[in-house]
Amino acid sequence: MQFEHLGASPRIHPEAVVAPTAVISGDVTIGPGSQVLHGAVITAEGGAITLGENVIVMENALIRATAVNPVHIGSHVLVGPMASISGATVADEVFLATGTRIFNGARIGTRSEVRINAVVHLRTTLAPDSVVPIGWVAVGDPVQLLPPERHEEIWAAQRELDFPGYVFGLDRDTPDLMVQLTERYGRGLSRHAYDRRLE
Repeated sequence: MQFEHLGASPRIHPEAVVAPTAVISGDVTIGPGSQVLHGAVITAEGGAITLGENVIVMENALIRATAVNPVHIGSHVLVGPMASISGATVADEVFLATGTRIFNGARIGTRSEVRINAVVHLRTTLAPDSVVPIGWVAVGDPVQLLPPERHEEIWAAQRELDFPGYVFGLDRDTPDLMVQLTERYGRGLSRHAYDRRLE
C-alpha cells in the first residue's frame, strides 16, 4: 500500500518489488533491484527516506524518518525481519539482522554488521567494518560496545546522548515528561489523518 503524506508520494523504481502488504508512506525513494517484503513499513514522517540499489527490507521491518533525521540506506543492504531504523544513515553493504534497533542520528559504516537483537543507540557512529555482537548495545561517538548486563555503563552513555531532548525536544527531568511527550508526538502523528491512499 502506498500513501501520500504531507503532500509527498513514494517514488519506487520499476525494477524494485514491494509486497502488497507493505506500507510505503510519504517522501520515500526506493532504488532499482530493491525488495520490500510483507508487513514492512517505510514511513517518512516529515523527513525523506532513500533506499539505494538492491536493498532488502524483510518482513515486519520498520523504517521511519523524522523532520530532524531523514533516513538514507545505501546499496546492497539487508534489513532483517522486525528490525527498526529511525532517522539514521546506513552505508553500503551493511547487514542489520533480525530485531536490530537503529536510533535517530546513528551512522552505520560500510560493510558493518549489527547482529540479532543488537542496538545502535541515538547519535552513535559505527566505523566501516564494525560488528555489534548479538544482543549488545553500541552507544556514543566514539562508540562503546557493551553487553546488555553492563546496563549502568550503557545508561550513563545514553543519558549524555539525551534521547527525550534530541528526539522530542523535551527535558528528561520534566515532571510530566510522558504527558508532554505523548501529546506532542500524538499531534505530529495525527497528520496521517490527511494521508491519501495512492493504490
